[in-house]
This record gives sequence, C-alpha cells and structure tokens, in this order.
Amino acid sequence: MKDFLLKIRDKRREYLPLSWKGWCVFILSIGAACALTLLMQKMISSDVYVPLVFVLCTLVISLLTDGYFYGILAAILSVFAVNWAFTYPYFKLDFSMYGYPITFTTMFAVGFAVSTLTARLKAQERIKSEIEKEKMRANLLRAVSHDLRTPLTTISGSIGAVLDDEGALDGRQRRELLQDAKADAEWLCRMVENLLSITRVGDGERTIRKQPEMPEEVISETVVNFRKRNSGIEVTVSVPDTLLFVDMDAMLIEQVILNLMDNAVLHGVTTSVIDIRVTVENGYCAVAVADNGRGIDEHMTEHLFDGVLHISDTRRADNSRCMGIGLSVCRTIIRAHGGEISARNLPDGGAEFKFTLPIGEYYEGQG
Repeated sequence: MKDFLLKIRDKRREYLPLSWKGWCVFILSIGAACALTLLMQKMISSDVYVPLVFVLCTLVISLLTDGYFYGILAAILSVFAVNWAFTYPYFKLDFSMYGYPITFTTMFAVGFAVSTLTARLKAQERIKSEIEKEKMRANLLRAVSHDLRTPLTTISGSIGAVLDDEGALDGRQRRELLQDAKADAEWLCRMVENLLSITRVGDGERTIRKQPEMPEEVISETVVNFRKRNSGIEVTVSVPDTLLFVDMDAMLIEQVILNLMDNAVLHGVTTSVIDIRVTVENGYCAVAVADNGRGIDEHMTEHLFDGVLHISDTRRADNSRCMGIGLSVCRTIIRAHGGEISARNLPDGGAEFKFTLPIGEYYEGQG
C-alpha cells in the first residue's frame, strides 16, 4: 500500500507540479497575450491574428513550466478567451463560429504535445543528473579507498615500529618515524576536508554561501596556511591594481587554492617556486597557480579532474598519494561558483592550473 501511495505521489508531481513559479509564468504569459491582442485590435481591423497570439502563449507556458497542468490549462483558457473576448461577437460564447473546432484542437494539441515533450526532456535530465552523481560517488569511493590506504599503512607502520622499539632505534630515527606519521595524519585531515567540501557543495549554488570577497585577501590567508607546512617553497602573488570583488564562498576557494599549491609541491617533485596570478578575463576573475616543477604527465591529462587518476596511474599506485580526489573537489567547487578550471604544461617547464570565477558588480575596471 505504501509503495502504491508513493507511486501516486510521484505521478502527481510529474503531471501536476504546482508551484509559485508555474503560476507566475502562467499569469504573466496570459496577461501579455491579452495585452498584445488588445493593442493589435486598435491597429488592425481583422481578428485573424488572435488565435495565433494565444497559440504562441500556450507554447511559451508549456515550455517554461513543469508537467502538463499549466500547458493544458493555458490551451483551454486561450480557446475561451479567443471565443469570448477577442473575436466577434464580443463577450459572447459562440461555439458555432467558423474555424472554432480547428482552433480548439490546435491549441489543445500544442499545449499537450509541448508539455509532454518538456516533461520528458526534464525527466531525462534528472536521470542524467542521477547517473552523473552515481558516477561521481563511485569515483570518490575508489579514490578514498585507494588514497587512504597508503597513509594509513605508513602511520600504522611508523607507530608500530616506535612501540616495538627495544633499543634498535636511536632518537633521530624515532623522530623521523613520528614526523612521517604526523605528516600522513595531516594529509588525511585534508582529505577529510575535501570530502566534507563535496558534501557541503551538494547540488551547486543552492548550498554554497557566496558573498563579495577580495581575491588578494583570500589568497593571502591561503599562503599563510601553506607556508606553515612548506616553509622552503617560495610563493609569489600578483593581483590587479584596481579594486576587485568576486562573489565566492571564501573558505571553499581557499581550499581550492591550497589543494593546487599542495599538488604543485607533491607532484611537481622539483618545485621550489609557486607563482599565483590574478587577472581579469572577459568578465571573469582568473586565478592561475603555476610552479617550476616537472609538469604534468601527458597520460594523466585526460582524467585530471574526474577523480580517477589513481586508477590509470599504475606506475605509482602503491607508493604515492594521488591528486585525483583533490582536483575533483576543486572542479566541483569551481563549477558550483559558475566558473571553470583547467591545467596545462608551461613552455619553460612546470605546470599551471587556472580557474575562473564570475566577477562581482563592484569591480572598478568595469565600465
């Protein structure tokens, strides 16, 4: 019985998805059609155009609303409006008027057909979205199961060696083992932060908290945190001279930049300098994180941001942490902000990761 009621509820939502948005579209479209018809009546003596205006109105309502209800209601109401208010004899229903059956049939068919097509397209989009979410969950699960295994093994082995020490290790060796365990524990904390960020972003802009922020302040905070763990890496930052505000969730963007900087050190191997540049490009704020490391392996570029690098990168699968989940998190966050992220190898060596964010309305450089 419960499953039957759930099916009825789902069907009701599919065919009769009433909402404020739907009613607003319906009322505004019908009102616009009536106003346009009244205006044209003052300019044109013939009323042959009236059915066409309301057919167009029915089409627009069907396209902009969900389900069948609004489109069919628009078709029925349009037929009576044409018959009663906008064709002779005015303010009188005349079901025997010439062409009335064709007009009624056409409007009803348009409303039903377009509503059906729109409902099916949106259902396909929902199915596609669910497939993408399941694919992402599977990728994340594989990423987590792989990326957590190596540091956990290292932590367990290092602590076990210290606990089992019977004088075989000197103070320096014990300190190195504990430092390795501490570094892996910190990395695991960042991994958990990545996973929590994905959960927080959820379906996109509906769950992130954006407000105007100055990119240089966000980058400055990120660099301070980065230098706590990587004091030997030189970091340079360049920003525009003009005042620049960007709508963003500062905490999430800090994590994106920190992920990119950590990857530059971890995977650049020879990285000694990281250069962060902020520019304005076609109405977007572009943030580039470049390094002088060894660059990106060509075989990795295809799946760089989809969270499956650890699967294809078999050469280092058991002895190195992978960047796949971190970059997948970065792409999720940036897309939720309405931007894009990309990567390339630099001509003089090293790699550059660049992401874009829509600029806020307070940018002084805008005309």
